[in-house]
Amino acid sequence: MPRSLDPSSLATACLELARTHVEFRTVLDKYGTPPLWDREPGFATLLQIILEQQVSLASAKACFDKLAARIGEVSPIGLMMLSDAELKDVGFSRQKTSYARNLAEALLEERLDLDALRHAGDDEARATLTALKGIGIWTSDIYLLMALLRPDIMPYGDIALHSAYSKLTGDPRPRSKEFIVVAERWAPHRSAAARLLWHFYLSERAEKHPL
Repeated sequence: MPRSLDPSSLATACLELARTHVEFRTVLDKYGTPPLWDREPGFATLLQIILEQQVSLASAKACFDKLAARIGEVSPIGLMMLSDAELKDVGFSRQKTSYARNLAEALLEERLDLDALRHAGDDEARATLTALKGIGIWTSDIYLLMALLRPDIMPYGDIALHSAYSKLTGDPRPRSKEFIVVAERWAPHRSAAARLLWHFYLSERAEKHPL
């Protein structure tokens, strides 16, 4: 069984990163240990991550919550019972309707086994997910990082992470491929590094725009 993060190992990884990298010492000293931000593995979580592609978390959650209000438990069967028009009514775009149906059908037809991913290595799990239309590297990485709680994942193409790193270091905001190379220095704690950067990004934004 691949290792998974928990609050204790996350705190330990953050301390190790802070000891060896000044940017993480800054985050830890100012804002403390980040949340684990864990999610329940399964269809509902992976569907919500798909909804989060290229939109705000708030708008994705609003869409997901409307779906849940319509069908109750968010399941492949429940989603497939809705028409395209009904999915559009709760906020699904045409593209994400297609992606959601692809995922639901793959699970119902047993072409995808999300439970089996718990026992797969990172590369195998990522390859299994990205083989499905609508699931790219970012989506698979977020699932590995938050649902499977893998300890050494840096999500590819996450603009918030790039922005946080740039602000912390004063370096120009890196492109996606550049940032993945930068993140290699944080192995084997890249999942903790990602959480520290998100923690910084969200905390700084909250200070500028308090409720």
